[in-house]
Order: sequence, then structure tokens, then C-alpha cells
Amino acid sequence: MFVDHAKFTIRSGKGGAGCASFRREKFVELGGPDGGDGGNGGNVYFQAQNNTHTLAFYSGKRLLKAGSGEQGSSRKKHGKKGEDLVLIVPPGTSVIDADSGELLLDMINDGEKKLILKGGKGGLGNVHFKNSVNQAPTYAQPGEPYSELNLRLELKSIADVGLVGFPNVGKSTLISTISNAKPEIANYEFTTITPKLGRVNVGEFDGFIMADIPGIIGGASEGKGLGLAFLKHIERTKILLFMLDLAHPGMDVKEQFAALKTELGKFSSELALRPFAIALTRSDACKNASEILADFAGNFEMKAKLKDDFLLAKNEDDFSNTPTSKPFFIAVISAAISHNIDELKYQLFAQISSQNL
Repeated sequence: MFVDHAKFTIRSGKGGAGCASFRREKFVELGGPDGGDGGNGGNVYFQAQNNTHTLAFYSGKRLLKAGSGEQGSSRKKHGKKGEDLVLIVPPGTSVIDADSGELLLDMINDGEKKLILKGGKGGLGNVHFKNSVNQAPTYAQPGEPYSELNLRLELKSIADVGLVGFPNVGKSTLISTISNAKPEIANYEFTTITPKLGRVNVGEFDGFIMADIPGIIGGASEGKGLGLAFLKHIERTKILLFMLDLAHPGMDVKEQFAALKTELGKFSSELALRPFAIALTRSDACKNASEILADFAGNFEMKAKLKDDFLLAKNEDDFSNTPTSKPFFIAVISAAISHNIDELKYQLFAQISSQNL
């Protein structure tokens, strides 16, 4: 089950109490204090790991806590430290204070481990309080109390390219064709109901990550459809690929593009200005794809051609400083018959590489 949000409370460990005891041995007179210190309480950490991709473990959890430190004992024995609590999350998880809304941690890189709550310090035993005035102290410190936080976790997938489009425009077909992702594909809307990530290999050693999210529909910002709930999964992407259906029965490509840009802008003004490219999909089901491309590209200044049906914003060897109001490229594609799929893959990689996105 894919879960991309969770809410629960975490608690660090309480420090163990110090011990108040005295040395008692045969032939040892006035042995004096020998109470040991209490152990420190366990800390709470978050750690990002690539081998998990969902927050399902935390679904339904109410309280997660570290171990408390043990009490000190006689003969200056130190109490055992409380066991640390390490919470494993997928890379891309934001850790937010549920009460204030403050972002506490942003877990981005695989393997990184960050402290969020420190355990209480163990109390000192009575051996520390012996002095020339008080040679038999009976006092030992209690351990420090635990700390507690109410948290909200939000998973935002990390990818280089995010696919944006209406339902059933071929996003899942594309990502299954050029990457190792295996999404469900069917001839009805909202086949994709959870985000999918796939690695696209370019050559033997290079590649990038592509993210597919559920289709967006007009009015998504008012709660219609599924897409708005998952738009956060393309917030971290470097490039957006708008997929516009050449064979859409109710909307032409201009209307689709305008509607998608509007919904993105309502969700996030920053996301609406993200660098982007455009793919006109399902060319195998459209007889006048070239005419539609020419008409649609008239809205942008496309200065070069990779092919007749693959237009570039600038010369093929100059991809720098393309404004966000203009796409990197507009391509007519068909994943079903592999039309322009290799060109699409290499051009996306070129944008990511040349602009250090």
C-alpha cells in the first residue's frame, strides 16, 4: 500500500536516576558513597533509505518512543543507556512539526541520518556529592525527563522529470516504455492511482529518474479527481514534461496545456514556473499531427528542428538559459509505436545535464 503522509508523536528516552549507596565490605571501615550515575535516555533519529518507498509503516501509529536510561547502581556502576529510536523513511520525506507547521528536517539523500530529539541526561550518583563537609551524602540526582514532539510526515518523491497530463494520455505507457517502471495500463481514466518512479537509462552509464503521477483534470484545485493530492510528488522534479493528447475527444492541445498550467499555478506558483518540455502524445491515433504541431508551436519561439515533428527552443547545441515561459522542446510522440521516444529520452537528458538542473 502506498502511503505518502503520516501523523504521530515521538518521544525520547528519560534519563536514569543516579544511585545513592555506600560501600559495605568486611574489613573496610567508613567505605563512603559509591552510587553510580544513571544512563542517558535514548535519542530519536530519522534516516533516509532507498529500500523503502512509502510511509505505510507509520500509518495508524500514535506514539513511537526511544528507550529510557537505567538507574545507576552501587560500586559506581553506570546505568545502561536507553536504546535509540531510528525512524526509517524514503528519501524525499519532509518532517514537519504538526503543531506549528515548521519544517524540522528534510530527508533528501540515501543513508543520511539526522537527530530530532535528544534523550534525557542520566542523573549523578551520590559519589559526586562527597566533600569535606558532607562525607556521607544520601542525595543522588533524578534523570532528566523525556522530550516529545507531534510530527507530520510528507513524502515528496525525488525525480528529474515529472510527467503532467490529463488522465489516459499515455503517461503510464511512456514511463513503462523507456524506464524500468511497470505501472498498470488500461483503457480507462485514472488507471494510475499512486505515483510511479522509473529509471531511464541513457547509454551504458547515464540516466535519470522519471515520475508519473495520477492524471490531473480541470478543477483539480477544488478537489476533483486524484491529481492534486499527488502534485507534491513533482514539486522536487527538475523538469516537467507536459503530455498533451492529440486524439483527446473533448479538448485540443492548447486547451489541455492552458488547463494544466492553471491547475499547477493554483497548487504552487513555484511549480508553475518550473522548466518544462511538451510532448504531443498518441500520434498513431491522429492523422493531422503535423498541422496541430505547427499551429500549437506558433505560441512559442522555436528556433530549431531536431526533426520535422520535434522542435527545439534553440539550436541543438545550445540549451542554456531557456526561459520558463517557453518549452525546451515540443515533440510529437507515440509510445505505442516508439515514435520519437529515443529522441525524447536523449533531449530530456541533455536538458538535465547541460543546465546542471
